[in-house]
Amino acid sequence: VETIAAVGIGLALLYVYAANLSAGRFFGLISGIFILYDPIKTLSKLQIVMQQSISATTAIFALLDTEPTVRDSPDATKLTSATGQIDFENVTFRYANTVTDAVSNLTLHIEPGKTYALVGASGAGKSTILSLILRLYDPTSGAVKIDGRDLRSVTQKSLREQMGLVTQETFLFHDTIFSNIQFGRLDATPEEVREAARAAYAHDFIVAQPNGYETVIGDKGCLLSGGQQQRLAIARAVLKNAPILLLDEATSSLDSESEQQIQKALAKLATGRTVIAIAHRLSTVLSADQIIVMDSGHIKEIGRHAELLEKSGYYRRLYDHQFNRIPTESEAEAGILVEELV
Repeated sequence: VETIAAVGIGLALLYVYAANLSAGRFFGLISGIFILYDPIKTLSKLQIVMQQSISATTAIFALLDTEPTVRDSPDATKLTSATGQIDFENVTFRYANTVTDAVSNLTLHIEPGKTYALVGASGAGKSTILSLILRLYDPTSGAVKIDGRDLRSVTQKSLREQMGLVTQETFLFHDTIFSNIQFGRLDATPEEVREAARAAYAHDFIVAQPNGYETVIGDKGCLLSGGQQQRLAIARAVLKNAPILLLDEATSSLDSESEQQIQKALAKLATGRTVIAIAHRLSTVLSADQIIVMDSGHIKEIGRHAELLEKSGYYRRLYDHQFNRIPTESEAEAGILVEELV
């Protein structure tokens, strides 16, 4: 725009010289050029905004037009009132464009109403297990079943209605606290939303906000702390009241005080539900009914906390590292390094 203005002034000077204009007409012409400068500059910015909008819109429609890789079968039926029993039967899964299996020949029985903790090194297959339960992917071979029914035989919508999910990276909308919690069940009443917030130990900090439940929390909840965001996510799960609860490292980035509050909320939420939790902190798994130790897509160990401590395996070394206990010489020579697990 500045270049165009400079060229315009130069042309105006040539015109004045050639036409032998008076000083008054000369200054009138120059004034007109400067008056047009701002509107022209605004139009140039508008063009940039339009180009960005077109690019964004193209990307959005390309995403909407993408065909899902996981589809409901034509004869898929609705899953209702799941008890929470989940079975992996000789399941092998490999991500696209990879040469190794994320999980290999995995067999696992998850009983309803119990809490299971998944621990292991990064890439051991913990998140893959949750993804397969949610049916974000189908197994390469084998079957994942819920209440004895293959997940491929039920509709994805009805399957996910039976599950609550709390992750480390909580997605919150640029909306009110009330609307963000109500997203767990859109037909929930205001009192049900408040009860869910109380159960998640979120009510006190919510009412302390400038507009209480009607406070807008910013993009992705940027106006809240990490612990507050987590409690809103737990409140959503409480409100949804699904029989299966999946936790993906839900407290790994919190300070000790926030984690204690989250643990209380999760303990209340887990009552009567099937819970499968991924966690790097042992404090999140000490009370689990079963702890599943993963390594390279296989189950390395499985058992209760006290049982696993008696072994010099993955879990024992993780426990020793967490509580700064120095392993014996024989323990140090066996198994793997602690750093691979945390």
